[in-house]
Amino acid sequence: MTPATSHPLRGRHYRFYDLLMAGFVTVLLCSNMIGPGKSCAVDIFGHTLVFGAGNIFFPISYVFGDILTEVYGYARARKVIWAGFAAMLFATVMSWVVIHLPQNSAEPYNKIIQPGLETVFGNTPQIVVASMIAFWAGDFVNSLVMAKMKLATQGKWLWTRTIGSTAVGQGVDSLLFYPIAFGAVWSTETMIQVVAFNWLFKVSVEVVMTPVTYALVGFLKRAEDEDFFDTDTQFTPFSLKD
Repeated sequence: MTPATSHPLRGRHYRFYDLLMAGFVTVLLCSNMIGPGKSCAVDIFGHTLVFGAGNIFFPISYVFGDILTEVYGYARARKVIWAGFAAMLFATVMSWVVIHLPQNSAEPYNKIIQPGLETVFGNTPQIVVASMIAFWAGDFVNSLVMAKMKLATQGKWLWTRTIGSTAVGQGVDSLLFYPIAFGAVWSTETMIQVVAFNWLFKVSVEVVMTPVTYALVGFLKRAEDEDFFDTDTQFTPFSLKD
């Protein structure tokens, strides 16, 4: 394995980096576009647990983020986060355009599909803005904490970094999304309960996924011959430089 580096090798091609970026963006888009359209209720020990379907899959994007930062470093993870942000922005614009394009009145199917499109993809501006701000801030905080903890632990105890960075990143995500999206309609008590539950649930997913993260990180470090340390990295989100 290549000795720990302080900057990526310019022009170097990684075998799996592009695939991880594609996987990250796919999970992000699907969890934000498909998941929020359904509210689920599950009975657990006599208590009804209510949650949005997207919450099951969104934490997987943090697993991708942890792996990207751990193996390739903050700068390359930063590119992936911006790619995800751009994809969300495009999906939002496309959804708005598709919904508002004039219907073909000669096609009866439009009477069926138009209400469905408006229900699933016609999110209110507050929810759209909240989702994008929360994702952007939460993911950058997650990657920053991950990189800083790797330096502090000298690359040891991977589980402390994956769980610790997710706890902070998902905390920022939840504390931004729900107040922005629903602060005007929810009571303070409801807000606290929802934020706390979603944070705990997402961190729990990270804990459960820890063995998978370990396996993938180990495989990628060997396959890519890379184990990146951000000793000289400029930790600004506003850059696409390696």
